Amino acid sequence: MSEDALLVPRYGSGALSDLVPSVLSGLGLPGFANALGLPPMPGACILVIDGLGWELLRAYPEAAPFLAAAAGAEDSRPLTAGFPATTSASLGSLGTGLPSGQHGLVGYTFAVPGHDRALNALQWELYGVGASDETPDDLEPERLQPEPTTIERAAAAGLEVTLVGPVAHAHSGLTRAILRGGRYVGADTLEDLVAAVAAAFADGRTSVYAYHPFLDAFGHWKGVGSEEWLEHLRRIDRAVEAIAEQLPAGFVLLVTADHGMVNVPAEGRIDVADESALRHGVRLLAGEGRARHVYATPGAQDEVLAAWRETLGDRMLVVTRDEAIREGWFGPVVSGWVRPRIGDVVAVAREPVAVFQRDVDPLQASLVGHHGSLTTVEQLVPLIQVRR
Repeated sequence: MSEDALLVPRYGSGALSDLVPSVLSGLGLPGFANALGLPPMPGACILVIDGLGWELLRAYPEAAPFLAAAAGAEDSRPLTAGFPATTSASLGSLGTGLPSGQHGLVGYTFAVPGHDRALNALQWELYGVGASDETPDDLEPERLQPEPTTIERAAAAGLEVTLVGPVAHAHSGLTRAILRGGRYVGADTLEDLVAAVAAAFADGRTSVYAYHPFLDAFGHWKGVGSEEWLEHLRRIDRAVEAIAEQLPAGFVLLVTADHGMVNVPAEGRIDVADESALRHGVRLLAGEGRARHVYATPGAQDEVLAAWRETLGDRMLVVTRDEAIREGWFGPVVSGWVRPRIGDVVAVAREPVAVFQRDVDPLQASLVGHHGSLTTVEQLVPLIQVRR
């Protein structure tokens, strides 16, 4: 995979951060930009399937015939996830309508002032072996992500959005950070999710945001294209069709995802414990295997940049913070309070490789499927529209 295959997200014209504002505009709410040009609609359900990349769906149409057919319709197309192509950043963009450079969730993990460990934005706790269940007061979600959510803005305009997702997510730090302001309904299984969406519409509600996380889990553990992953994709396809059949007249189901996924073979897994050059001058390593934030000790940025470039060669594109910002990876604007969360050096995978740190997170290095980078497989996610 060459550098030419890397894709800078299409913020403002075709990125995940454009989706929810466009839908709310289509629902008739004032103050929301309709960058995607969605037509007026009386009601909508946005369904986010974690890990369902556009290219993955196109590669396995036999496992998802309903979704594959709908993806071929004239009003369906791919969006770019945003950078990094990871759950916390992408869901942050869906929840706030902003790129990561403005909502501040710039990775699966990232540095936060006053702590020598990164924040795990999914678990909302300090990252690594021995992580505590207690979250320090200075990491309060509403403070760490202070921008208003699209859900709060919709409520202020008179529309309460129904949120459907895993029961454990209802009051999680990430939900508080990016989805605050809605009515949350717990749904752990696909069957529960279908029922919850149908019940919301039967109750007269016109706006539902639903999230299902488990295709991503099968991809991480077993790999994209594995029988376990394919079987769950089949179940998702049936659930999406069931939701579409229960839409009220004129309502729209919009199916999307937070990122795609790449299988990384054993020979592509690079551990900093085995590469001393990747540790020299490094204060903290965050992000994830295919999209690394590298924070240098004071004065060592140039040495770190050179070492990572020399060691990784063409397998990863390694740039400085300023270069990544200038190229628009994190969006057209990077807020001043977000800038220190971005690594002094940022490294993104071109090939099926990933950089791990097993002494901090031994689990991550054992996974098969990974994401985060700017490759088209990871960046492109579906925008599938099904109208009743």
